[in-house]
Amino acid sequence: MANSSSPKKVLMLCGDYMEDVEAMVPFQALQAFGLSVDAVCPGKKSGDICRTAIHQRSAHQTYSEGRGHNFTLNATFDEIDPSTYSGLIIQGGRAPEYLAMNESVLDLVKHFAKSGKPIASICHGQLILAAADVVKDRKCTAYPAVGPVLVAAGAHWVEPETLASCTVDANFITGATYYGHAEYIRHFIKALGGTVTGSNKRILFLCGDYMEDYEVFVPFQSLQALGCHVDAVCPNKKAGDNCPTAVHDFEGDQTYSEKPGHDFELTANFKDLDASSYDALVIPGGRAPEYLALDQEVIKLAKYFMEAGKPGKKCTAYPAVKLNVVLGGATWLEPDPIDRCFTDGNLVTGAAWPGHPQFIAQFMALLDVRVCF
Repeated sequence: MANSSSPKKVLMLCGDYMEDVEAMVPFQALQAFGLSVDAVCPGKKSGDICRTAIHQRSAHQTYSEGRGHNFTLNATFDEIDPSTYSGLIIQGGRAPEYLAMNESVLDLVKHFAKSGKPIASICHGQLILAAADVVKDRKCTAYPAVGPVLVAAGAHWVEPETLASCTVDANFITGATYYGHAEYIRHFIKALGGTVTGSNKRILFLCGDYMEDYEVFVPFQSLQALGCHVDAVCPNKKAGDNCPTAVHDFEGDQTYSEKPGHDFELTANFKDLDASSYDALVIPGGRAPEYLALDQEVIKLAKYFMEAGKPGKKCTAYPAVKLNVVLGGATWLEPDPIDRCFTDGNLVTGAAWPGHPQFIAQFMALLDVRVCF
């Protein structure tokens, strides 16, 4: 749970075709930790969307790109007052290529740099830092292809040892890619004056092919950022294997659309699992639960965690799952609005990924993990 008498405000700079999880993971994680996060984009207003891109390693000489979720902005760029924010986050992807040519964006970045407020920038976001002329003599890392630009701008280039590498120099926090979100977000929390307690928890994620992209990445990396030990397993797969994910989004049709998501790397072997060594279980949504529910070892695992604490019987879910919930003997709780989540006993349930801030915050409360600012 978060502990803050008056939530600090953080500004997130967005643009079309920013990297999908590089936007949503920090956006929802920081809200779950008790911060207020405003997401803005030049030329757009609150309620507008930014298209996102899914970038990941491929067998080719550079990364591949696919369409990601539609990201809804919650503030208007032309109406913000930078002095009211405690920090700035800049996403990667392709958006920084054109945002780096926007004078209003550069003035915004210069304000945060001169004020000494924390700036967290990831992947290609450092193109904006270079264009704003604020990286001279600063240690910075980024996606490797951005290195020459940072060097030309006078930065002390730190070659990323892995795509999870991060670098901190005073109020600048730079990351190579979303693989390093845990460390990246952890440094940003610290720079904002936050402290985490109760993070000595071990958490297990039950994964499967075509689980929803956000519904695994956001809680997994958020809990890692808090310092928890987090493992991901999938039946018939081992540590290092990947699960493909699915992007589920509403785009004007009568039900959600589906697009290919990121590949998600597992960290442990399902067959070697010792459930008693974990404090909690997280089950992402998407299509994976349809077939995982037919696996008796999976059912046995879920029952173990339910019976280890005070089991809850009241729950919510994506509305189309209501029949399954009722037939299973539970009390249905209507998710109205769709981001509403509920806790009953040791059970936290949510309807869909828009509810992640509530979902993670309620899960933290059960685990007694706290973030104080």
